[in-house]
Amino acid sequence: MLTLALLLSSLVGVLAAPGPFVSVGDNVNNLGPRGTFPTVSVTAPAGSLIGLARNDVEVWTGIPFAEPPVGPLRLAPPVRITKPLDNFDATQQAPACPQLLATPEAWNILSQVLNGAVAGPFNTGAVKQQEDCLNINVYRPKDTASGANLPVLFWIFGGGFELGYNSQFDGSSLVANSVALGKPFIFVAVNYRVGGFGFLPGKEIKAAGAANLGHLDQRMGLEWTADNIAAFGGDPSKVTIWGESAGAISVWNQMCLYDGNNKYKGKALFRGAIMNSGSVVPAQAVDSPKAQAIYDRVVSQTSCAGKPNTLNCLRALPLAEFMKATNSVPSILSFNSVALSYPPRPDGKYLTQSTHILARQGKYAAVPMINGNQEDEGTLFSLFQANISGSTDGITNYLQERFFTTADKAVVTSYVNTYSQYIWDGSPFGTGVFNEWYIGYKRLAAILGDMTFTLARRVHLTITKTTNPDVPAWSYLASYFFGTAIVGTFHGSDLNSVHFGVGLGQNGVKGIQSYYANFVYNLDPNNAEGGTSQASKLTFNWPQYNTNSRTMIKWNLLNWETLTDNFRSKSYDVLNANIAAFAI
Repeated sequence: MLTLALLLSSLVGVLAAPGPFVSVGDNVNNLGPRGTFPTVSVTAPAGSLIGLARNDVEVWTGIPFAEPPVGPLRLAPPVRITKPLDNFDATQQAPACPQLLATPEAWNILSQVLNGAVAGPFNTGAVKQQEDCLNINVYRPKDTASGANLPVLFWIFGGGFELGYNSQFDGSSLVANSVALGKPFIFVAVNYRVGGFGFLPGKEIKAAGAANLGHLDQRMGLEWTADNIAAFGGDPSKVTIWGESAGAISVWNQMCLYDGNNKYKGKALFRGAIMNSGSVVPAQAVDSPKAQAIYDRVVSQTSCAGKPNTLNCLRALPLAEFMKATNSVPSILSFNSVALSYPPRPDGKYLTQSTHILARQGKYAAVPMINGNQEDEGTLFSLFQANISGSTDGITNYLQERFFTTADKAVVTSYVNTYSQYIWDGSPFGTGVFNEWYIGYKRLAAILGDMTFTLARRVHLTITKTTNPDVPAWSYLASYFFGTAIVGTFHGSDLNSVHFGVGLGQNGVKGIQSYYANFVYNLDPNNAEGGTSQASKLTFNWPQYNTNSRTMIKWNLLNWETLTDNFRSKSYDVLNANIAAFAI
């Protein structure tokens, strides 16, 4: 069992620094001022770019890839920069796009859970935000030459499509560890618009072709990488896209964008995919009544209410007024939880249908993939619902009102009824009568975690492996924080370990990063060939996932084991049989 002190340390690291729900100021990456490190220059099609040589890794941050999305370009698809940059200073910390941050009430609840020890990191006024935020960060091994043809790991951050930014994630340790493993690669992190700036829905948005703008930003970042990464020593034909939470959902949606066409200038933008805690999310259309209510709410909070062209009016608003309006809807850390205000939605143009339909139709880029979860995905998102009844009716009414507004109540009830009301059956799983934050908490945590992440992953893998059985996939369940109070191995708890290489002990960190490095090189986590050595060779074979055996790997703190993906099968059967009804 982890001690409370270790739990708090873990949560501080994950939530305050690199995780999806952070509020931090400038110099997140500790780049240091010009002069602290020597500079290094690259001349690419994008222009001449000045970065920093930081110990064993060279870094370029804040490279713009699109025109500032301001004025008439607000709430519009990104426009590529065509004029080459001239000695662009890529040594400075880039700002975040405007964020939808959680309310002080939400942070108060988190502070209670964490015993008040982490109130400081949640200072929501500390993030530097601006609309001119579409930029790329590049990290490469020191002295990598143009033409080195290293594979590329392209990172998409998470945050419920409401918050987050690329500079949260310093790729230095990943790149340095890739060198130590003998599998050096280049790490690229993209910034994209979030919240109402990137995912505002509504019929007005659909008519203007302005839906899912955050995904279009990500796609343009991939195109920038295809055009420019060779100058940094990368191979544009060997790109793996990787994301966590909303970033993982974004990875899957990038596979589905344009009905699976991931070609740019006749070549694939990526050849592999890694999804940590996120995959398919059935969604109602961008102009559905539920989505339209969000647009109408935003407009009602501005001086645009009653104007003949509300979209043009929103584009012309002062930033403060528009941002306040977009942030007037519930955030992910609230009673609404993962009934997101700004999820990607089918728009008929970019995401032509809900992605579970596209998967069944084979309209996605079928590339080898890794898709896995934390054991207790729902705990973090179930901290704020103490005022609902833990009964079947109470949870069913909550889900139908907030999540599945078009579902028949009988279907939702049948799903809820597959989860026991006994405390010892809920999440955090395997903890007996402990960790019941409020009456019904563990049951709700199990339900929210499964329907959004864990069992949704099984649905996703079942559909894709049925549609394309010959395309390999691997899956995992992480349980390395088992026993932590209230939240268990919670959503996002893998970020410090997998991304930054700390917190699991060196064997665990090295093993997970070895699997990923092998996948980046060979599209197989077990294949240690290539690179400069076979230091990433592992003795524990990670079996491929298929719909017959459903074998996955389970990452415990002290050991790894194989696991059959058949737990909570009654819940999965209802979810899978009624997947269209569970559209948010």
